[in-house]
Amino acid sequence: MGNFNNLINQFENIPVLIIGDVMIDAYLFGNVERISPEAPVPIVAVNKKESRLGGAANVALNLASLGAKPILCSTIGNDAEGNELIELLIKSNINSAGILKDIDRITTVKTRVISQNHQMLRIDNENSEPLNLIQTNALVAKIEELLPQAKIVIFEDYDKGVITESLIKSVTNKANQLGIPTVVDPKKRNFNYYNNVTLFKPNLKELREGINTHFSLQNKPEFEQICQNLMLKMNIKYLFVTLSENGVMITNGSEFNYVPAHLRKIADVSGAGDTVISVASLCLALNMSMEQVAVISNLAGGLVCEEVGVIPINIEKLSAEYFELYN
Repeated sequence: MGNFNNLINQFENIPVLIIGDVMIDAYLFGNVERISPEAPVPIVAVNKKESRLGGAANVALNLASLGAKPILCSTIGNDAEGNELIELLIKSNINSAGILKDIDRITTVKTRVISQNHQMLRIDNENSEPLNLIQTNALVAKIEELLPQAKIVIFEDYDKGVITESLIKSVTNKANQLGIPTVVDPKKRNFNYYNNVTLFKPNLKELREGINTHFSLQNKPEFEQICQNLMLKMNIKYLFVTLSENGVMITNGSEFNYVPAHLRKIADVSGAGDTVISVASLCLALNMSMEQVAVISNLAGGLVCEEVGVIPINIEKLSAEYFELYN
């Protein structure tokens, strides 16, 4: 696998263009000591509030924590929450040149209520309608302006409306013309529109929903045939499927690499996919092998599951665990 510290040192300053649904992950931390007299629900006495970067912005945060240079592209609301999101990006030294504000959108906020390290409730404030043609064209124009700066492009799709079929086609065509690899973290709505991309990373649930077929991982020949069919249909170079407690699988259509999950004390799976796509993208940008992409990404995704809430990967922890397991 090579010297890991030499590998991650190469992550430094890689320019990555991230396109997708950005949001604020808000947290209300508190204690539960009694049940409400109004309804059979717990009363949370809030003692701390926190706002963090979420969605595609969390991918940018992960990339920044790995030493890369993320450039974030999205459309948000022209509202107080949008201003807060921009402030969070500035504090994290993330380039927000590709963020457009639109008076007809609202900025997505997911508020989680947490007590004793357990999530009790989530409240979503969002508008997930797809961008209209004018909004899409404005965002595509901004992306194409910034694209030549990037070494790799990530589509971070949360089905909140920023990524549309026409945007996908325009950006992938332009990126392919420029020889810039494209990486996709898909959701159901746009699943079948990501043709001609370099790496496609659904989780198992998203893969089943995207092809509208249930299959069992126990039947490996069937699973691998499904993967090959999808790759041929969409002209995908690499398919990278996260398999939850079963680890990950990556393939070029002929060779299949399976990496098992490591035994962990799982606190919260929120944001793990963001970490996996961030690390995989940087590995791909450096032309690492399929095995390296899978091993390092799998390790990073597992590490963030040990923390409560959506947090970026800690590069020192990643390096230490890699050394312990693979040296």
